[in-house]
This record gives sequence, C-alpha cells and structure tokens, in this order.
Amino acid sequence: MESPTAKIYRHRSPESSPFFKVVSRYFPEFERIYAKKYEAKYGFWRPVIHTSVEKFLKCGDLKEGFARIKCNDCGKELFVPFSCHQRCSCPSCHQKRSLLMSLHLTDDVLINVPHRQFVFTIPKRLRLYFRYDRSLLSELVHSAWEVVSEIYSEEVAFGEATPAMIAGIQTFGDLINWHPHIHALVPEGVFLPSGAFCSITGIDNERFKERWESKVFAFLKKADLLTVDDIEKMRKWKHSGFSVDTSVRIEAGDKQGMMRLIQYIIRCPFSLERMVKVTSDGKVLYRAGKGVCHAFPKQGDPNLKAGTKRNFEVFEPLDFLAEVTQHIPKHGQHQFRMYGWYSHKKMGMRKQQEESKAESEKCDNKSLATWAMLIKMIFEVDPLICPECGGAMKIVSIIDRHQKDVVKKILKHCDLWDDSSPPIAPNLFEAELEFTEEVTIDLDFFDMIA
Repeated sequence: MESPTAKIYRHRSPESSPFFKVVSRYFPEFERIYAKKYEAKYGFWRPVIHTSVEKFLKCGDLKEGFARIKCNDCGKELFVPFSCHQRCSCPSCHQKRSLLMSLHLTDDVLINVPHRQFVFTIPKRLRLYFRYDRSLLSELVHSAWEVVSEIYSEEVAFGEATPAMIAGIQTFGDLINWHPHIHALVPEGVFLPSGAFCSITGIDNERFKERWESKVFAFLKKADLLTVDDIEKMRKWKHSGFSVDTSVRIEAGDKQGMMRLIQYIIRCPFSLERMVKVTSDGKVLYRAGKGVCHAFPKQGDPNLKAGTKRNFEVFEPLDFLAEVTQHIPKHGQHQFRMYGWYSHKKMGMRKQQEESKAESEKCDNKSLATWAMLIKMIFEVDPLICPECGGAMKIVSIIDRHQKDVVKKILKHCDLWDDSSPPIAPNLFEAELEFTEEVTIDLDFFDMIA
C-alpha cells in the first residue's frame, strides 16, 4: 500500500485553461461569421468542426457522466469525469491517444531493428490544394510509401523482399499554419518471406527527393490541379520546395526513443505550453518551438521591418480558432497508416504463426494500456491511490451521461451541481504561462499591439 504522503493525482479542470476560455467565449461568433470571413481562405465550413469543439467543451464535465472510484480501506469516494476522445481539438485526449498508439506500435507492431524517420515535404504553392480537398492527403501519404517501397525494393538483388513503413499525416507547421507533410518510420532494410531482416544503408537522399517530386506531380496532374507547363516551370526552380529528410535514426532496442518519436509524429497540432499569453480581449501570443524562427512580411506597424524574423505569432481570437480548427480531421479519417511488412494483412498472417507464449505476452502488454497507466506515464502519480489514507481505490460504478436524472441527483447530493454555466469574464482571460526552456520573444511588440 502506498503511504499517505505519496504524490496524489488531482483531476484536471479543463475549463480553467486559457485555451478552453478562448474557445468557449469566441467559438459561437467564429461559427457565425465563418462563411463571410474565413471561407475563402480555409474552405467551406466542415460540420466536424462544430461536433468536435462541442464535445471538447464537455470533456471532463461531471454533468456528462462519470466513474465512481472508492477506497477499500477508508471508504473515500471520488468521481472521475469522462473524456471527449477528440483528435486535434482536445490537447489532453489527443495526448492520451498518442501514448496509446506509441505503446501499441512499440509492443505489438514494430520489429526490433534500426529505424529512420522520413519527413516528406512539398512546396508552399501546392499546399493549398490539400486544404480544399482533404482526400488528397491520402494520395500524399500513399505516394510517400511508393517512394520508399520502390527504392528499397530496387536495392535488393535476390528473391522477394518486403519493405515496411508506418506513416503519420501532419497538416500543421510550428505556428499552427497549414503545412501538410508526412512523417514516416521506416526500417533500415527489408524483410524476407522467412521473416529475416536484410539491412540496407547508404541510399542517397537526393534519390528519394527526386522520386518523391515525380510522384506528387503525377497525382496532382491526374487530378487536373497541375498542367504539364506548371510542372516544367516548377522543375526549373532553384529550390524546388520538395525535400525528404532522413537524419533521425532510432537504434534497435531503443523503446523509449521510439515511443517519444511516435508521440512527436502524432502530436496535437497546437500546444498549451506554447500559449504564452492570452489578453483580456482574447489575443493569443503563441510561440514556435525552440530554435525555430519564421520570416514575416511587413505589417501595418512602422517599427516592424519587412522580412522580420520571430519565433512567435500574435493571433486575434477568431483567427486563432480558424488556424486551430482547420487541422481537425474528418470523422473516420485515418491519420496513421501502416504499409508493407507492418500492414494489417501481413501482421494478421504473422499472428497466425505466433506461438502461444508470444500471444500471452501480447495480451499482457495490452492490459497495461489503461487509464491509470496513462496518468502514471504523464504525471508520475497513481490516480488510484486514495488522497486520504494512501490505500488502493477501485472503480465501483459507471454513471453514463444518458442517466441525466441520476447524474443530477448524485452531484446535487455532493454539492457538485451548478445550474448556471461558468461565467467567462474578461479578467479570467489574463494568463501567464511559465517557460520550461529559454525562448526569445519580443513582449514589447506584443504589448504594443495588444
């Protein structure tokens, strides 16, 4: 049993975050004026935005149902609210999804061989096509697989060999801007039918880039988005805008390094830690990652020079919502794809050949991926430790959100029911978030425009 002095998990309160306050206060207005102000730039309104944001605003709300947990020793009871499970709109739920995916891939899918991260990028001129037609993202990731599959297969001079790739579709840049590109985990070699691994190294990145460029041009031409003349002109550019980076390598057996990389690949488009400041009128100061700077054209202020580089952006509240919500994927749209030796078909064939011991170990691994384990991984505390006596707590019942009368009765009995909506007053918006690393941000510039 844990001692009463052990670290105790405190349930998060999403409504207290600056992001929640911005969304809850400004989203109705954003939805109302979207067609007039944002449709030309961001495309037609997608109903999934309303659905996703509506669920996010109810994430962690006891009124939407909860689980009752009870201490076996002292009888202490707590309520654990349900999560919304939304991708790209709820930072907490997205993080849990990333953790679960990293556990699943490292325990159940990835073979213990060296891997490289491939990052496939495209020119700025082509990126808008993918904003207005999201189905092109599937073509983009499939083209990345074709590049890897073809080049690796060409390197093998004997028999049948199968490359492998796990790819994540990212639509965002460092400042939440629209930037569709592909991150992929690729073994440094191919797999033979026997399961043996044949290592392949030393392939020139330029070879991948040239093949990648041809693949992207081909499917955009087929979709009547580019003409032969357009392609010829772009091929003459000094800097094509296409790139394939393979500099990140994960050694065989480095499970923690692989888990961190997977979580990076499928991370949420925005970070709460980067919301440096939110003013009383909703302006958001958002910083880029460490060491990242962007050049911006001259704005209206005379003190801001043309081509100014800075590692932050200041958003009006509605503009901030427009940037964030453009990355919400369509319901059922896969953002993570598995190919070749890692495909579901190949894994299913290997599963039939696994020994019973391997099967039991696989089940044991899956049983670890619980809510309590995820909390331990994130906060290094056990959410099932009693805050009163340090004893073990267990789930005793689930109160579903459809049982509205029961939910209301229990919460009123415990003085946890509030008939009114939480007030969103201007003074609640002032928020300063501490940095965990050194950054360079011109706060005088921010204060000047705020």
